[in-house]
Amino acid sequence: MFSGKTEELIRRVTRAKIANQKVELFKPKVDVRYDETMVVSHNENAVQATPVDGSLHILLMANDATVVAIDEAQFFDDEIVYVAEKLAEQGKRVIIAGLDMDYLGKPFGCMPKLMAVAEYVTKVHAICMVCGDLANFSFRKTNNNSLIMLGEIESYEARCRHCFNKGMITQK
Repeated sequence: MFSGKTEELIRRVTRAKIANQKVELFKPKVDVRYDETMVVSHNENAVQATPVDGSLHILLMANDATVVAIDEAQFFDDEIVYVAEKLAEQGKRVIIAGLDMDYLGKPFGCMPKLMAVAEYVTKVHAICMVCGDLANFSFRKTNNNSLIMLGEIESYEARCRHCFNKGMITQK
């Protein structure tokens, strides 16, 4: 979290629109942190999106888009991999943003499979909120064992491997 994934997604969607490409942007319906229908970055940049219940809905709604963008892919079911591949087979450019690891530092849902079938993967890093190094872990500050827990800076903080592991030991 806090690495600029959504900011990068918005940047790529905006560039495609500037190039007069037909863009469809989707987000999981469960993600209502900032807005029900907008994809919003931590920097408060926003783009209109279509919230969907499941990944197969994206196939039905991509229509004549040449670019299909998906935010928070880790919240989708495993069918998202099939959807991404089908869209790519149709000649669409598919842009997906999501967390690759959960709050325990383990691969998150469908993300490893998506990364495996992708032609290009861009991994962005946050800054560790403890020591200032590059961070690629989302440390959950609250005592909640649910895999999916929506939250922001009050619930999560970006950490490097060392500070993440130290925090996990302290929490036990």
